[in-house]
Amino acid sequence: MAYLDKTEDDGSERVAPTSALRIEPFRGTVTVTFSDAMIASTDRALILHETGHEPVPYIPFEDIYFEFLKKNQSATRCPLKGTASYWRVTAVGESAEDFMWAYETPFEQARAIAGHGAFDRRRARIEMVPDNRMAEPRIL
Repeated sequence: MAYLDKTEDDGSERVAPTSALRIEPFRGTVTVTFSDAMIASTDRALILHETGHEPVPYIPFEDIYFEFLKKNQSATRCPLKGTASYWRVTAVGESAEDFMWAYETPFEQARAIAGHGAFDRRRARIEMVPDNRMAEPRIL
């Protein structure tokens, strides 16, 4: 488990010893939609692999349509990545809190995802189409 799994009596955090991160480029296109609006599209996504979690695509800020997003007050802390900030989405008459998150100043081992956002797959439609035409597109 990569997220905080226990707070010790002295307030320090304990992380499961098997926690690890790996970040690699995705060779293909990643598109994020919400309520029929395109929120992001890129051919420069990074995939974050974290022990105990599904892989997560991170999209460069330059390829995200921030006119649909507004930063809110939500925040979470991961002992491997740092503190995440969250954004609310509003599009086509619908909205959702905590739709996107980003580690704006991540810890060293997650530095590659600075300037990138990730999207809640319960709220977003995330389509990943690999460059390899033999591979099937994935919808998360």
